[in-house]
Amino acid sequence: MIAATLRAHAARNPERIAIDPVNAAPISYARLPGLVAEMATRLRAGHDPARPIALKLDHGAGPALLELALLDATIPVLSLPGFFTDPQIQHALAECGAQALFETSPFESAESRRTASVPPLFPLGGAARTMLSNGPVPLPGGTARITFTSGSTGTPKGVCLSARHMLAVAQGVVDAVGAEQAGRHLALLPPGILLETIAGYFATILAGGSYVCPPQAMAGLADPFRPDFAMMLKGIAEWRITSLILVPEYLAGLVAAMEASGTRLPGLTLVAVGGARTPPELIDRARALGLPVRQGYGLTECGSVVSLEDASGDPDGSVGRPLGHIKAWIAVDGEILIDGPLCLGTVGAERAPGPLATGDLGHIDDQGRLHISGRKSCLIITSHGRNIAPEWVESAFLAQPGIAQAMVHGDGLPAPEALLVPARPDSDLAAAVAAANATLPAYARIARWREVAHFTPSNGQLTGNGRLRRNAIAAAWLDREPAFFTLLEAATTRQRMRFLAIGQVQAGLAGTIGRETYLGYLAQAWHHVRHTVPLLRAARAALAHRPDLAAALDDYIEEEDGHDEWILSDIAHAGGDPEAVRASEPAPATRAMVDHAYHRIASGNPIAFFGMVFVLESVSVALAQRGASAVAERLGLPSQAFTYLTSHGALDQEHMLFFANLVNGLTDPADRAAITTMAQEMFGLFGAMFAAIPMETAHVAA
Repeated sequence: MIAATLRAHAARNPERIAIDPVNAAPISYARLPGLVAEMATRLRAGHDPARPIALKLDHGAGPALLELALLDATIPVLSLPGFFTDPQIQHALAECGAQALFETSPFESAESRRTASVPPLFPLGGAARTMLSNGPVPLPGGTARITFTSGSTGTPKGVCLSARHMLAVAQGVVDAVGAEQAGRHLALLPPGILLETIAGYFATILAGGSYVCPPQAMAGLADPFRPDFAMMLKGIAEWRITSLILVPEYLAGLVAAMEASGTRLPGLTLVAVGGARTPPELIDRARALGLPVRQGYGLTECGSVVSLEDASGDPDGSVGRPLGHIKAWIAVDGEILIDGPLCLGTVGAERAPGPLATGDLGHIDDQGRLHISGRKSCLIITSHGRNIAPEWVESAFLAQPGIAQAMVHGDGLPAPEALLVPARPDSDLAAAVAAANATLPAYARIARWREVAHFTPSNGQLTGNGRLRRNAIAAAWLDREPAFFTLLEAATTRQRMRFLAIGQVQAGLAGTIGRETYLGYLAQAWHHVRHTVPLLRAARAALAHRPDLAAALDDYIEEEDGHDEWILSDIAHAGGDPEAVRASEPAPATRAMVDHAYHRIASGNPIAFFGMVFVLESVSVALAQRGASAVAERLGLPSQAFTYLTSHGALDQEHMLFFANLVNGLTDPADRAAITTMAQEMFGLFGAMFAAIPMETAHVAA
C-alpha cells in the first residue's frame, strides 16, 4: 500500500527530499523506496509478523524509515512516547505481547549520524534493539498500530488501528488542506504521538512533501513539557518550515516568543492546532502575527483527526468540517457521535459495530462545521443549578499570559474553583484571575483558586497531547489534603522555573554547551558532591534522636559514598585534568551553596537538609535524562565521560520515590516549613553555581 505511493513519488520527483533529520544526511524520494523495502525484508526475516514491535525513539531519519518499513512489512507497531514512565512502558509491552523494543541509545555517535548514508537496522541510527520474552496476545485482525490512551478511568487500554484506516485519515488531511501544502513539515510533537505520526508524517509522505524530523533537543524540546520556544522559533525559521502541528501550549509559547522577539514566519502556510481546547484569544493573537492557524479535533479511536478548519477561517469555537471519510452528528443529549473508519478495538477485544460515542459535547452549525463545548463527563453543576463546561472557563484563564495551565472544578459548589500553574516566575495569578473573570458571566467566574505545580505525563496528570487527566489531578489536590511532597513541588515551582531559565542550564539540557563548559560544570559538581556525605553525616548526628530519619540518612550515606570519584573519572575521560580539579578552590557560588547547607544543619532545624536533597536529586534526574545524551551527541565524547550524570540520574529516580514517601510522613508544620524554605533557597544557590560557569560556543565533533 505505502510502497506503491513511494515508488510513484520517486518516479515523479526523484530528487525531492523525503526525510530531513537536519543533523544527518537527508533522504530523497529516489532512495526512499529501496531503503524501506530493504528494511522491511530484514524485519520480516527476523520477527513474527503477528506480534508487535515497540518503538521508543527520538525523531530522526532512522526512526522515520523504521515506521515506513514496519508498515510495509505488515508488522504491528506499539508506539511508546518518550515521556512514558517505566511502569507505563512495562504495562504496554506486556499488555500487547511486544516481541522487541527499539529505543534510542543515549550515547549515539555524532559522527556516525552525520556521515551514514543509510542508517543501519541493527543498531538503527543509534537505536538499541531488545528482544522481549512476552507471550503472544490476541489482537484484532489487521492491527498495524497500537497506541495507549491516557485512560481517564482504570487501566489504559491499547487502541488498535489498521493501516488502511491510518492512511485514510492521512489522505483525508491531505485532501482537506490540499496537496499543494506539501512543503517542509516539522515534527514538534513528541515521538510516538499518534497525531504527529498520521497527520504529520504519513500525510506529508502521501502528499510528496519533506518530513523534517530533528532530535527533539534541536527543536527546543529537550524537555517537551517545558520547551525552549526561542530555540523552536529559530529552528522553524532556519529550516524553512512550511507546516506544523501543535498542541495549544506549544502555540501559546511560540506566539509569546514571536511577540517578544519581533520574529515573523512568512514561510508557514499551515499551523494545525489540536489535542485540547484552544482559547479563541490565542488564535486571534497567532493570526495577528501572520500564523495560518487552523484548529482541529480528533480522537485516538478515529485515527487522530476528525475535523479541521478550512483556510478561509471559521467562526470562533469551530474545529472545522469533518474530513471526507467521517460522518458526525449530535445525539439528543448533545454528545457528538461519529461513524466511518474507526479503530479495530483494543488489545484482546474487537470493537462492537456502530457509531462511536465520543464523550464530547458540541453542535454542528448550518454550514456543517463542528463546535466543541466540553466533555460530557466533566460537566460542573453548581449548587445554583448552573451547568458549566470546565473547558470553556479554562480557555478564558489560559488566554491570560500569566497562566500556563488551569483545571476548573466545583461540582456541587456555589461557584467554580480552579487549580492554576504560573507561566513565569513573576506571574501575578491574582491579577490574571481577575482579568479572566471579567470576561465570564457571573455564574462561571472563579470564586477561589490555588497555585499548583505543573501537570505533566511524568506525574500522571497530563496526556501526551496535552489533555488534563482530571481524575489524577483531583486525587492529588481535591479528594483529600494533598501530600507534603505534592505541596513541596508546588511551593518550589517558581524557583524551579527560575533555575531552568538560566542560560547554562538551558544550554546543557539542549546539548549546546562546549567541552570546556562541560568540564567547568564537572569541576563545580565535584566541589559540592564531595561534601554530600559529610553533610549527610552532620544531619544524621543532629537527627540521631529521630530513628526514622536517621535510618533514611544511613541509607543515603551508603548510596552516595564515592560519587565524587565518579566525577573525577568523567573529567579524565572528557579530556580534563582531575588532579587539577582536586587541587582547585570552588567557585564562590559553589562555596556559598555548601556553606549554607552546613549552616542550616548546625544553626537551624537540621531536617532542612532534606530540602537540599529534593533540589539536587530532582535536578540531576532532568540533567541525566535530557542533558547527558544531548551533550554527548554534540561533543562526541565517550559514554565514560558521563557516568556521574547517567548513573546518578538513574539512582535519583529511585531516590525521589523514596524521598516522597519519607517526607509525606512528616506532620510537624515546623519540619515541613524548614524543608520548603531550604528547597526554595537551594534552587537559587544551585542556580547561581550554574550561572557562574563560563560559557563557550558548542561544536560538533569532527
